[in-house]
Amino acid sequence: MNTKLAASELVLAPDGSLYHIHLKPHQLADNIILVGDPNRVDMVSKHFDEIDYKVSNREINAHTGIYNGVGVTVISTGMGTDNIDIVLTELDACANINLETREINPKHRKLNLIRLGTSGSLQEDIPCGAFLASKYVIGIDGLMYFYQNNENVLEKELADSFVSFMNWDESLPKPYGVEVSDSLFSKITYDMDCGVTITAPGFYGPQGRVIRIPLAFAEINNRISDYRYKDYRTTNYEMETSALYALGKNLGHDCLTICVVVANRKRGEFLENYHNEMDTLIKLVLKRLCR
Repeated sequence: MNTKLAASELVLAPDGSLYHIHLKPHQLADNIILVGDPNRVDMVSKHFDEIDYKVSNREINAHTGIYNGVGVTVISTGMGTDNIDIVLTELDACANINLETREINPKHRKLNLIRLGTSGSLQEDIPCGAFLASKYVIGIDGLMYFYQNNENVLEKELADSFVSFMNWDESLPKPYGVEVSDSLFSKITYDMDCGVTITAPGFYGPQGRVIRIPLAFAEINNRISDYRYKDYRTTNYEMETSALYALGKNLGHDCLTICVVVANRKRGEFLENYHNEMDTLIKLVLKRLCR
């Protein structure tokens, strides 16, 4: 018999929806596009054949509709693994918990979760405007060590090899590694560049940017682009994928990240207007997801 989740643990809004995402189960599609920027939700849903639901709360906007006969939800997460922890946990609760009884549903509902984001390339030959898929991700954010069942989802060999190669300092969060869900990766990214993504817990210091405060470990950025795992090189920095892949696998969902490269860290270049590239990626992913 399921244990009823306390009101302080499964927090609901006054209308009975999930507290942060403000969605109810009938408003959530099985195919979900995750975007960081709330304004990017409209960029995705404008391509839907119809929009059935729109909800908004804080920085989280969500639209659910139909594309090519298939149900799709697009939702903004904000930036960082802390926001992914909130949004992904509540999306799973929306799919797999009876919000009226606060009990876990007996039948698991699997979601397809695809993050369409931006990132900085760590390789000189990966230019701004390119599409990058994350085959593997190394999280240096520490989030997953707050959860059990890591042995079922984390790639110990990946994390150990990274720690050894980088001579990782013990005062930093312990890295963890995760592999992409193969079903989505094979279906959508077959002609895209891919590699090992590094998820950092910040945009500046954790990604090796120096503005006014000196870095404690400046040598990290000098070495990180040289790391290789199996046949894959380190391709990019971003701030969400480790939490998406690890939490998603732990909860039984398929996850994928594809980013538009907006900065090339080796060249010192930045793509200020990437909306055309993002719109092209959105249309490509919707077409391949909903075929």
